[in-house]
Amino acid sequence: MKTSRSFSWIIVVSAIALSRTIMAETSIPAASSVSITSTGVSSNRVSVQDAANRVWVVERSTNLTDWSEIAAWKIHNGNFHRALLRSPTENGFYRAVAAPARQQDLLSTTAEALKLPGSPFNYAAPVLPPSYLTPQITGQDNTPANNAVTDAGATLGRALFYDKRLSTNGTVSCSSCHQQQAGFSDPKKFSVGFNGGLTGRNSMGLSNARYYPRGRFFWDERAATLEDQVLQPIQNPVEMGMTLPTLVTRLSTEPFYTNLFAKAFRTSEVNTNRISLALAQFVRSMVSTQTRYDAGVTNGFASFTAQENLGRQIFLGQVGNATCAACHGTDTFTVPNIFNNGLEFPFVDRGVGAITGRAQDEGLFKTPSLRSIALTAPYMHDGRFATLEEVVEFYNSGVVDNPNLAPQLRNPPGQGAPGAPRRLNLTVQQKAALVAFIKTLTDTALATDAKFSDPFNYGD
Repeated sequence: MKTSRSFSWIIVVSAIALSRTIMAETSIPAASSVSITSTGVSSNRVSVQDAANRVWVVERSTNLTDWSEIAAWKIHNGNFHRALLRSPTENGFYRAVAAPARQQDLLSTTAEALKLPGSPFNYAAPVLPPSYLTPQITGQDNTPANNAVTDAGATLGRALFYDKRLSTNGTVSCSSCHQQQAGFSDPKKFSVGFNGGLTGRNSMGLSNARYYPRGRFFWDERAATLEDQVLQPIQNPVEMGMTLPTLVTRLSTEPFYTNLFAKAFRTSEVNTNRISLALAQFVRSMVSTQTRYDAGVTNGFASFTAQENLGRQIFLGQVGNATCAACHGTDTFTVPNIFNNGLEFPFVDRGVGAITGRAQDEGLFKTPSLRSIALTAPYMHDGRFATLEEVVEFYNSGVVDNPNLAPQLRNPPGQGAPGAPRRLNLTVQQKAALVAFIKTLTDTALATDAKFSDPFNYGD
């Protein structure tokens, strides 16, 4: 065979139920791959990886010369898998080939592209616990008047969030760096972009983004609103490398998108503003309310273990001198401020100071919610801590002094050296208790809820 040709896998099925694969000189487009495997005496499994989302045709032959079509599929988000039945006594060969000329034959309808429920998921009116209905919490809601969450808008946002078309080469999506099972964060210290490059900071978890009262986003708060933030990774030269005009053109060619835009915005027009609004709606719908902590609120924390209740008291400053609640207060576990938490000095990452140029902003970063924090390791803007135990030990004994250190992390009058970094002096048991309490903030329901999962149809 000529090494200059591309190849596809072809499965050879014999009448006595033996099978093997051979290489055949069939052209396969760049950035795509095909595998066909026997899954028993009566079926083959075809798997196609294709970042360009082309139409693929599966064909059968008895002589490797004459081929007949037995199936045709449109790839919708990079890959597709399906089993094909055959007779146990069948002799034959199978292949899958890209068919650009068939692109207009198989339109991407919503039913074909996405696995959506018959009735839309409820995004607009989530059931909230009483503690979320207090003025203190409702005042934290950063939803703008012109972009209230709707079921249709968040459904569109969900598709956009998981769609690799938002990256220039179709290899990464928003969900690549904000994974549902990881609290919508990235388990990697730094996220991998469309061309293999790494981001400069760890990807922050998204749960309860709606309840950040300052309404600004990114670790350095450079995005004034969530609507602004969701468009920036798309255009970032490391993360997704896309231009917005190209994205609008790309999405406009997909019938399932024009249908979703029409449902969300009354007309099928795809534009940058609508992409922004829909993505922001989906992110704001990620509200965490189903944790062991929330259950404990309803019964005076009688459902907590003794260790968890001790950790709660330490967190609130009722035992010892920890000030966790000062920066992670209320039942959303965030406060309306940015802080320097004493990670380092001199500053390696200037944080907000790199944006404003002001000395007093050096080393300041956004304070994320602690909701589902047990799922979002590694921790801090640079992912330097791998475990919650390391985080607790840092606040216990490792806070570094610097001119911008948050007052909450300095000794109060009459306790130790005036103004020096606070040392909590927690015992081994107390540190374990604090970690145990923080773990009660984990929302496993949010991490597994189908309405926040990947909606694309990848076959079977």
